Amino acid sequence: MTPAIDLATKYNVVFTVHQYQHSPNIESYGDEAAATLGIDPKQVFKTLVVELNTGELAVGVVPVSGSLNLKAIASAASAKKAAMADKLKVQRSSGYVLGGVSPIGQRKQLTTIIDNSANNFSTIFVSAGKRGLEIELRASDLAALTGATFAAISTA
Repeated sequence: MTPAIDLATKYNVVFTVHQYQHSPNIESYGDEAAATLGIDPKQVFKTLVVELNTGELAVGVVPVSGSLNLKAIASAASAKKAAMADKLKVQRSSGYVLGGVSPIGQRKQLTTIIDNSANNFSTIFVSAGKRGLEIELRASDLAALTGATFAAISTA
């Protein structure tokens, strides 16, 4: 279906796929997913790619109800600074379109940091690799699939 779903299946991760009709007029994909699926926005996580001062890209996974703290993700990635990555770099590196970037199954494995708040839920929702497609899984399984670590990287 998508590289994210294929990877979760390959490693026998327990997950559920949730699909909804994405509205082209909506710009906040995570908020749309939470509202359409009737899920607490703190349980739906967005995938954000940053460029570190080292020139490397890194992935931050934070609740849609909050924002990514750039200083915190830089520190968690052992860098001095981080800035939001260029859209074209994100698409090239991940293999996904914006609004459908999943932390799972990206073309290039990047340093990935998941906000600590993910551990407050039995399962969390992240993009499954397409707009209007979410994958629900345990935060620990997401970390295992992406080689991620947990840190306080959200402002919420």
